[in-house]
Amino acid sequence: MSSPQDLRVSVIQDAQVTMITLFACLGSGNCYKPWLAMTQLGIPFALELVDVLKGEQKSPEYLQINPLGVVPYLLTDAGQGIGESNAMLWYLAEGSPLMPETKAGRAEALQWMFFEQSKLEPHISPARFFTTILPEERERRAVDIAQWQSAASVGLARLDAHLSGREFVLLEGYSIADIAVFGYVHVLEEAGLKLADYPAIFRWIEAVRRTDGYRPLTEMGEGLVRAA
Repeated sequence: MSSPQDLRVSVIQDAQVTMITLFACLGSGNCYKPWLAMTQLGIPFALELVDVLKGEQKSPEYLQINPLGVVPYLLTDAGQGIGESNAMLWYLAEGSPLMPETKAGRAEALQWMFFEQSKLEPHISPARFFTTILPEERERRAVDIAQWQSAASVGLARLDAHLSGREFVLLEGYSIADIAVFGYVHVLEEAGLKLADYPAIFRWIEAVRRTDGYRPLTEMGEGLVRAA
């Protein structure tokens, strides 16, 4: 796995970036979103792994790149930094088939991207973290996990009702709205929730997986992870 010393700080400081660079950690749904969008759009990019479990996002080297010390972080080929996964999606999708064509479609995409960040990700992500990624903390955080699961179920029920009778989030077709929502919803069972409770979401997940160029979260970082 790349260490902070491997990050191309000098290149970034000199504003000589020639390729989009995504700073990300493995397993993160938020990091997966821009990675999947660029993969499906065929956008050349470099992936730099940051191990948040080791605190690399707070290292002096990484803080020179992103002073907020968080991932994901997108560095454009012009050297501009972009934070927030859904903002990255909006930037990457400009002029592509992933951007809704109509004014109303773009507004609806934003609606669901805001919904994802307020009603889904804040609950699914921590429940998943302490259930699957850091299971040794599961028992100690049992009360919190139950509260996150309960809150997530409300948002998931609304999403399931919305997806009933439609293939994708927007009637216009597959878009960044799907990628934004997919990031954490498709791993909801890793948060201790039951996909079987949401049949429309189940069908939608399968539809996303059939889209051109789709690659799963488990493939993010392949070839970059050092052998143990």
